[in-house]
Amino acid sequence: MGRLVRSPKTADLDMQIAGLEGMPQSGIAGAPVTNPQPGDSYLERLVKYVPAEIIAFSMVINSILDQAMRSGGANATMASIPVPVIAAIALVMACILTPLFCWYVRQDGDAWVVNAAVSTVALPFWAYLMGAVAFANFHDGNLAAILVLSFTVISGLVAPRPQKAKLREQAAEAPPAETAPERPRLVDVLAG
Repeated sequence: MGRLVRSPKTADLDMQIAGLEGMPQSGIAGAPVTNPQPGDSYLERLVKYVPAEIIAFSMVINSILDQAMRSGGANATMASIPVPVIAAIALVMACILTPLFCWYVRQDGDAWVVNAAVSTVALPFWAYLMGAVAFANFHDGNLAAILVLSFTVISGLVAPRPQKAKLREQAAEAPPAETAPERPRLVDVLAG
């Protein structure tokens, strides 16, 4: 099981023709029949759409900001910047990091764009539940629990569209796995 939601793969055209399921070889141009692969289930999507690593990052930043608010009171500042402003910036940065993280950990077959979109929308709900300083003026724990539970149940319904399985000709065009170029690392992309 990967970290991101997996796209289901549909069968080739042969599998869509009635009566050809289970045939060992295609009658169309000698292409092999591929078996469809199911995507992640509802419960797996529920778990994978939670941006856990980004929430953990946010919790560390939030605990530092919360301590500054407790020691400095309502007018607490850090480097002459009000702590609530820093908290709002940190929340926005976490929302920007979420799709970048999904892109970075993606693997073949992952629906990382769908995962990034749902996880980015989920992050403010989770931050509100965790008591983020950015939401300190209007935080309500009961409302936060209702919002997170509702969003999580609904987000599990978001399933990526199935991918069409590749034919043998398309696979022949791709370079072999040994010589396939390595994906760029996030650090390299951001550095230049």
